[in-house]
Amino acid sequence: MTEERVALVTGAARGIGAATVRELRSRGLRVVAVDSCQGEEAGLGYALGTRADLDAVAADDDGVRAVVCDVRDEAGLRTAAGTFERLDVVVAAAAVIAGGKPLWETSGEDVGNLWQVDALGMWQTAAVSVPLMLAGTDPSGCRFVGVASVAGSRGLFHLGAYTMVKHAVVGLVRGLAADLTGTGVVAVAVAPGATRTAMLDATAALYGLDDTAQLAANGLGRVLEPAEVAATIDHVCSAAGAALHGSVVAVDGGFGG
Repeated sequence: MTEERVALVTGAARGIGAATVRELRSRGLRVVAVDSCQGEEAGLGYALGTRADLDAVAADDDGVRAVVCDVRDEAGLRTAAGTFERLDVVVAAAAVIAGGKPLWETSGEDVGNLWQVDALGMWQTAAVSVPLMLAGTDPSGCRFVGVASVAGSRGLFHLGAYTMVKHAVVGLVRGLAADLTGTGVVAVAVAPGATRTAMLDATAALYGLDDTAQLAANGLGRVLEPAEVAATIDHVCSAAGAALHGSVVAVDGGFGG
């Protein structure tokens, strides 16, 4: 009997992370669902996911383990990554957003939060998890997926610091992919456009908008659903996804096109 593959998903309490947990679980993977669960305590001007949100993702499913851990916590990540006997897939979806002002008026605190969570948090996730995948029984079946953004390839108005950090995320994944050459482990960045999440609500608030539909600057004329992004992530994690090694996969409905 083939042992079930195991995935680690950060930012798993809601949004794209939660949808990815559900998608991977539907494909038979066991999942370690990780989130900081800081809620209102994050001090970002909007609430992050909560323990109740994370517990709901893992409810009544022995194949999902909910772990409260900040991606800036190396020891906590190491414990989470070792939850099961193996690790095959890592989806680094944890992120925050800040902005609403020109770059030169953006506070150092906002830049620091973005850098620490979105960029260094992903680096920390990779540093902890990639050695486990390389040491596993089937590195060629392993995937590291970094969730980036359309901001990783173009500038977004009044989101200069976020744009800077998401460019760094894309660079991180490309550099990781180069280092993984010949190992069998595949690294890919998935770059969503406007997706119906709490982060999109926060983005709309930064722009003074009361309707996230106004952010859907794409060929579909609507915001994307988290499940649509999760389906692309699932494809990257499949056997067919190996050909995407080192790629930045846009899931944006033709953003700006």
